[in-house]
Amino acid sequence: MASGRSIRFKISTLLVIPLVSLIALWGFAASTTSGEALNLLKVETIWSGVIVQTDNLVSDLQAERLASAERLAGTVQDPDILTKARAKVDTGRKTLRERALSEDTQSALTPDMRTQLQTLIGTIDQLPDIRRKVDERRLTPGGLVTEYAKISDEVHLLYSRLTVSTDLELALQAQGLIAADEVRELLNRENALLVASNGRASMHDVHLLAGIDGSRTYLFPKALANLDTELRAPFEKLYYSPRYVTMENLLESYVAGQPVDVQLWRGIADQVEKEFTQGVRNTGEKLRARMEPAGMGVLVRAVVAGALGLIAVVFSVFISVRVGRRITRELATLRRTALDLAEIRLPDVVAKLRKGENVDIGAEAPPIKVGHNATSEVSDLASAFDSVQSTAVDAAVEQARLREGVSEALRNLARRSQSLLQRQLRLLDEMQRQTEEPEALERLFKLDHLTTRMRRHAEGLVLLSGGAAGRRWRGVIPMEDVLSGAAAQVEEYTRVRVYPMPECGVSGAAVADLMHLFAELIENATTFSSPGNEVSVRGEMVGRGFAVEVEDRGLGMDEPTRRAINDRLASPPEFDPAQTERLGFAVVGMLASRHGIKVTLKPSPYGGTTAIVLVPGSLVEPMVTPVQPLEFESVSVSVIRQEPPTGTDELPRRVRTSKRNTGTHALPQQDPEPPRRERQPGLPQRERQANLPPRLKQAPPPAPPAEERSPEETRALLSSLQSGWQRGRQDSDQDGGSRS
Repeated sequence: MASGRSIRFKISTLLVIPLVSLIALWGFAASTTSGEALNLLKVETIWSGVIVQTDNLVSDLQAERLASAERLAGTVQDPDILTKARAKVDTGRKTLRERALSEDTQSALTPDMRTQLQTLIGTIDQLPDIRRKVDERRLTPGGLVTEYAKISDEVHLLYSRLTVSTDLELALQAQGLIAADEVRELLNRENALLVASNGRASMHDVHLLAGIDGSRTYLFPKALANLDTELRAPFEKLYYSPRYVTMENLLESYVAGQPVDVQLWRGIADQVEKEFTQGVRNTGEKLRARMEPAGMGVLVRAVVAGALGLIAVVFSVFISVRVGRRITRELATLRRTALDLAEIRLPDVVAKLRKGENVDIGAEAPPIKVGHNATSEVSDLASAFDSVQSTAVDAAVEQARLREGVSEALRNLARRSQSLLQRQLRLLDEMQRQTEEPEALERLFKLDHLTTRMRRHAEGLVLLSGGAAGRRWRGVIPMEDVLSGAAAQVEEYTRVRVYPMPECGVSGAAVADLMHLFAELIENATTFSSPGNEVSVRGEMVGRGFAVEVEDRGLGMDEPTRRAINDRLASPPEFDPAQTERLGFAVVGMLASRHGIKVTLKPSPYGGTTAIVLVPGSLVEPMVTPVQPLEFESVSVSVIRQEPPTGTDELPRRVRTSKRNTGTHALPQQDPEPPRRERQPGLPQRERQANLPPRLKQAPPPAPPAEERSPEETRALLSSLQSGWQRGRQDSDQDGGSRS
C-alpha cells in the first residue's frame, strides 16, 4: 500500500484551512468592531478624567495669562486677581493629575494617549519658572504669550490623540471642535499680547500678533466646515456678530500701526472670548452625547454581526464536516471494496479457477455498492471498478481455461510419449533377452538407457502440466535403491557414486517422485561439473528424517543465483510455460512441495555445489527384511543404472565392490569347459553345450586369442546381465501399478 496521506486527512485539510481562515476573519472583525464600540463607551471615562480637567485648566491658564499681562503692562487694578488666578490653576493642575493618573482613566487610555498625557503634565510642571519670570518682569509681551502657549499646545496635541471613534462623521465633528478650541486659544493669545503691550507693542510683538491673527483667521472657517449645522450654529452666530467684526477691525488697525484704545479692546475681546468659550463647551457636551449612542449602536451592530458571523461559521463547519465525512465514508467504502477485490476476491477466484473448481461469478465478485445517494463521481468510479472487476474475472476465467487446455494438451502428449517409450522399452527388453552378442548388447543397453532418460523427461512434462507420475511401487523400497535408480537415469551415470548408507526405506507411493527428484539433481550435478570428476551421493538418518547430499566438483554458482534458486525451491511458484530455463529445478520444487521435502543448495568445499535433500520422517520407514546385495568378485561397479520397461517398475539392486579385487575392471578367467554347478536360486545360469548334439560338444579348434574388452564394454555387458537378472526376479516377487 502507498505510504502517502489518507483521503480523510486530505479532505479534512481542504475543509479545515478555509474554515480556520473564516473563523480568523470573523474573530478579527468581531474584535475590531467590539473594540471600536468599547472605545466609544470609554468616552465618558476619558471625558470626565482628562478632557474636562484639561479644558478647565486651559481656561484658568488663559485667565492667569491675562492677569500676568496686566502686571507686565503695569495696569493692574486689583493685585489679588493674579494671585487668585494662579491658585485656581494650581487647583486645576492637582485635580488633573489625580483624575488623569487614576487607574480607571489610565485603563481607558491607549499607550499613545498616556505618553502625551505625561508630556503635558511635565510641561505644566514648568509653571513656577514662568511665574517667577513674570514676577521679576523678565518676560516681554511676546515671551509671555509663547511661554503659556507651550501648555495649551500640548493640551491640543492630547485632544487629537483622544479621538476614539473610527466613525468618519464623529471624527470630523471632533476635529472641528478641537480646531474651534484652538481658535479660542489664539484669540486669548491676541488679547494677552495686546494687553501686555498696553497699546505700544514693539515691531516683534506686532509681527507675532499679525501671525496669530492670520492663524486664527485661517483656522476658524476650517473648524466651522468640520462641524455640522447644529454644532457650528453658536460659532457662526459669533462670527457674524458686530462684536466680532469690531474686534477684527481693531486688530487690523493695531497691526497697521494705528493706536488702539485698550479699554475698548478689553471690553470687546473679553466678551467675544467668553462667548467663544461657552460655545466650545456646549459643542463638546453635544458631541459627547452623540458618541455614547453611537458607541452603543456600534456595539449592537458588532454583537449582531458577530452572532450572525458565528452562526455562519458554525453552519459552515457543520456542513463541511458532514459533507467531508460523507465523501470520506464513500471513498473509504470504495477503497475497502477495491482492496477486498484486489487482495481477496480476485485471488480466490483465480485460485479456484486454477484448481478447476466451478466459480459463481455473481457471488464471488458482486458489484461494488456505495449507496443510493452517493456522489456522482464516486458512483462513476464504482461503476468503473465494476467494469474492471468483470473484465478481470472474465480474463481470469479465460486464462484458467487456456492454462487448463494447454496443461491437458501437454499431459496428453506426454502420456502418449510415455506409452510409446514404454512399448519401446519392452521391445528393447525382449531384444536384450534374445541377444548374447556383447557388442549388440552394449548398443541395446545404450539405447535402453537413452529411452529411459526420454521417459523421465516425458514424466517431467507430465508433472509440470499438473499430472502425476505413472509409475507405482508396492511395499517399502530401500533408500539406497531409490538413489541408485535415480543415478541410473542420468546420462553420465559412470561418474555417479552412491555411497553405502543406513538401511531404511521409502513408501512405494513416493518412490517415483523421489527417484525423479534425485535424478534431476544428479543430472544437474553431472552437467555442470568436469567429465573427470565424481558426483557423490551420500545419505544418513537425521533428527527430522533422512538427509541426502548430492555433491559435484564443478565451478559452482554465484551467491545471488544460488539464493534465487533456494527461494524458488522453498516456495515454488506456479509453473509458467514461458519460462523454459531451469526446468529441472521447477520439477524438483514441485515434487518437494508435494511431499514436504526441503531442498537446499550450498557451496561445496571442492568448489562446486552441494544439494541437500531432507526427506521428512513421514516418508521414511524401517526395512522389514534386509536386502542382500549381489557381489561380483572381480568387477568394481559403483552404480548399475537401468529402469524396467514393463508396467511394473523395479529398482536396480545395489552392487558392492568385492574386498578381494577392488582396483581392477577385468573379467574373471573362465575355464574352457567349466564344471556343471548346482542350480542356485537367483539369476538363471546357462550351462555350456548342455543342449548341443554330441558331435558339437567336441572342443572347437584353437582360435586366435580374442581381443581384450575395454572396461566400458565390460561394464555394459555386466549391466545388461544384471538388468536381466533383476527383471526376472522382480517379475516373480513384485507386482506394479498401471501406467497411463
